[in-house]
Amino acid sequence: MTAGQPTSRTSTLVGIGAIVTATACFAMLDTTVKVVGAAIPVLMALWFRYAIQAVLVTAVMLPLKGRSLLRTAHPRYQLLRGCLLLAVSVLSFTSVQLMPVGEFTAIVMITPLAVTLLAVLWLGERIEPRRWLLVFGGFAGALMVVRPGGGVVGWASLLPLLMVFIYAWFQILTSRLTQTEDPWTVHFYTGWVGALGASAVLPFAWTTIPDIATFLQLMFIGLMGAIGHFLLILAYARAPASTLTPYLYGQIAFAMLCGWVVFGHVPGTLELAGIALIVGCGASASVWASRERHLPVDPPEA
Repeated sequence: MTAGQPTSRTSTLVGIGAIVTATACFAMLDTTVKVVGAAIPVLMALWFRYAIQAVLVTAVMLPLKGRSLLRTAHPRYQLLRGCLLLAVSVLSFTSVQLMPVGEFTAIVMITPLAVTLLAVLWLGERIEPRRWLLVFGGFAGALMVVRPGGGVVGWASLLPLLMVFIYAWFQILTSRLTQTEDPWTVHFYTGWVGALGASAVLPFAWTTIPDIATFLQLMFIGLMGAIGHFLLILAYARAPASTLTPYLYGQIAFAMLCGWVVFGHVPGTLELAGIALIVGCGASASVWASRERHLPVDPPEA
């Protein structure tokens, strides 16, 4: 055994631990958003989520990196990326009010399949027939979960599918930016674009926070978002995407656990079958994508 092998193995284990913890953070964030949304407008929760993340990233990274943190060769793409993630967050915060957290998370996990589809339609990439089967299988699983027109949620549950396609564009843009930009610079601009965008609409949504418990929950949302993103950057710096990808789907398990503990919700047989189909097709597609094209496939960011 060479001297370098233990270090590499340790680094990979750190990356896996970081990605699993990040998925737990995002699952708790979504669950808390659903709880808070019963008391205050979701746009207030959205503002807390971005403002806290932007302030924390600036406070931690600006002293470490100085002006280099602000240096970017693609300011327009940074702005576009921030706007795309803000749109994803609006749809995410709205969707999680309308459906169980576990099912919502499962639907969002078809993002790798949507990335594949958009890469074919707009980027002109060619994929193998087996990848097409995975795309169709994943979307079939999503329809089994949302059951448009047939469940309590009905057609409103198609909102997360719209979110998936916006998030797929976000992922494609991220893959381009991270080839030339410092990940912390990308993270910095995305946080501040979201914070400023949410601030623009905050006066129209602001209401009195009813109690200290709600305020603490809002702070928790921002904290989980910031910690989750810190851990994502750490994970992808320590281990290859192809190694980390299967662990991303642990977020569905965390979300279902949170949904059961907080709301007493257990998915039905059809929903579980759809979730299993999404996990199988999505994990396979994202592993192949990360190996062949090095596209990042992060857990759903709220």
